[in-house]
Amino acid sequence: MTAPAASVAPAALTAPAVPIAAHTRVLMRTAMTVLTAGAFSTVAFDAFGQALSPALGFAQLAPVGLANATIQAVFGSGSRPGAEALHYFAGMIAYPAGWLLVAEPLRARFAPFLPWIVAATLYGVFLWAFALYGMAHLVAGMPPFLGFSGITWVALVGHVLFALVAASVGKLRDPSAT
Repeated sequence: MTAPAASVAPAALTAPAVPIAAHTRVLMRTAMTVLTAGAFSTVAFDAFGQALSPALGFAQLAPVGLANATIQAVFGSGSRPGAEALHYFAGMIAYPAGWLLVAEPLRARFAPFLPWIVAATLYGVFLWAFALYGMAHLVAGMPPFLGFSGITWVALVGHVLFALVAASVGKLRDPSAT
């Protein structure tokens, strides 16, 4: 005679080890950190690139113009509202999420000896290369790094500033992060 079916539920049907409410709190805190970091970083980037840099006699950044050129290259026609949305999506969500959810965890896991401020600076250089080579050149068809003109170097400083501000906000919101 066989024993009746066991009342053991498959692993997929068992309750999570941590209550769902705790997961929701972590998700909400992470989302708020990304948005807060994005807000402060985008303001710092835009204030530097569109106000401070030209006031000091250097080039003025035009991130919305680059976003519009990218949209035009991909879709065949530009869209100023779409370019604004792309700029703010990148600044408020994508770039800070890249730091908080990818770059910083990788640094902590594989290079914990590297100070976060150095890693954030390197992340800013990565963002600069992504924007001026990846997007401007490979997607929009502009010269690589915009021909290494004055705007190139202002963009480098702006992207490093962006990353440092995003990392600082992440550090302030989670002081336990190394």
